[in-house]
Amino acid sequence: MSLRFPNGGELKIGGNYVPVVRHGEAIYVSGEIPRVGDTIAVTGRAGSDVTVAQAQWAAKICILRALSLLKASLGSLSQVQSVMRMTVIIQCAQDFTQHSEVADGASELLYAVMGPVGVQTRTSLGAYRLPKNATVEVDLVAASIVPVGARDSQAQPGNRPNDA
Repeated sequence: MSLRFPNGGELKIGGNYVPVVRHGEAIYVSGEIPRVGDTIAVTGRAGSDVTVAQAQWAAKICILRALSLLKASLGSLSQVQSVMRMTVIIQCAQDFTQHSEVADGASELLYAVMGPVGVQTRTSLGAYRLPKNATVEVDLVAASIVPVGARDSQAQPGNRPNDA
């Protein structure tokens, strides 16, 4: 199985939120699960149902989704100045302790695609359950080269719940 960026169309999201919010130079990408089309590619608990290698694969799919959202927001990944922060959440067995090894899958792919710009601070942690039984969820914060206005996101006035 090879990794590649999702081709064409929008990434499927579920819920009442936006996948990306830009504020100044900061770009916040919502949590991404390893969804490929309509399928969650890796499900279950790391350490019982899922191997570390499979969980790393899931983390890489999550990063590809996040990078696709960054590219869509900025027009090009060359507009990313820095990936500042990443959080990797792993649905795992009670005795699982290889959280950082799973997160390494995401960090390694970020570096492979972005070079030094992709080196980030990160947190990896375990959870009892993730949406859609996904094994991994990843969110990140990046900085763009060109800052945008104080409030710019994919949510437009009239589309947010508090706009009246």
